[in-house]
Amino acid sequence: MIRVVIVDDQALMRAGFRALLDAEDGIEVVAEAADGQQGLDLVRRHVPDVALIDVQMPVMTGIETTRHIAADPLLAGVHVVILTNYGLDEYVLDALRAGAAGFLLKDMEPEELLQAVRVAARGDALLSPAITRRLIGEFVTRPPDRSNTPGMAALTRREREVTALAARGLTNEEIAAHMVISPFTAKTHISRAMTKLGARDRAQLVVFAYESGLVEPREQLGRREQPRRADAGPRGAGPPSVGP
Repeated sequence: MIRVVIVDDQALMRAGFRALLDAEDGIEVVAEAADGQQGLDLVRRHVPDVALIDVQMPVMTGIETTRHIAADPLLAGVHVVILTNYGLDEYVLDALRAGAAGFLLKDMEPEELLQAVRVAARGDALLSPAITRRLIGEFVTRPPDRSNTPGMAALTRREREVTALAARGLTNEEIAAHMVISPFTAKTHISRAMTKLGARDRAQLVVFAYESGLVEPREQLGRREQPRRADAGPRGAGPPSVGP
């Protein structure tokens, strides 16, 4: 059973989320709160698998609430999904850096919310395509800050490769197929990389990968592209850039 806490200052929004989630087999809403501080208190009391948290709330913002959850060792198993009406870049980055596992817009379809809860409960990163484009766009506009992620030097070649593929949005199964290894081995490499980098979850691992320059977002948004030769192969056919 996936246990969920909903934190949103709009009563109608909370009611809608609760009705949808409680009607689904395998998911249970254990509490709901109307502000960030109350949400933090309820998360500490119930220790849910997933916390759905609005980004803008009274008393304490969703990002600050997420930061407190991520800093508490007793809440290491709580996966935060930030909810908002706005797809603003600064919220995306701040939420992920604070420790959120994902970021969803409130105009999503009901099936997307259900899938989001399941994905987050597994510990996987959760970013919609639109949010991913904004995230990548942020890193395109600035050089990497390798001093900000010193743990990258501790990664093995294999760990760097799986981290780069994860940053491209590949699942463990897709990484395994690309590297010709088992999904379990891919997951093991991801877990070791997260431990070495101090990443709370896969979403933070992706942020670290871009910030350190382990991968470059070049083709993802069609920026920085060089003219292709007439005999060049399909765009993006080569492997992602990884460090030595």
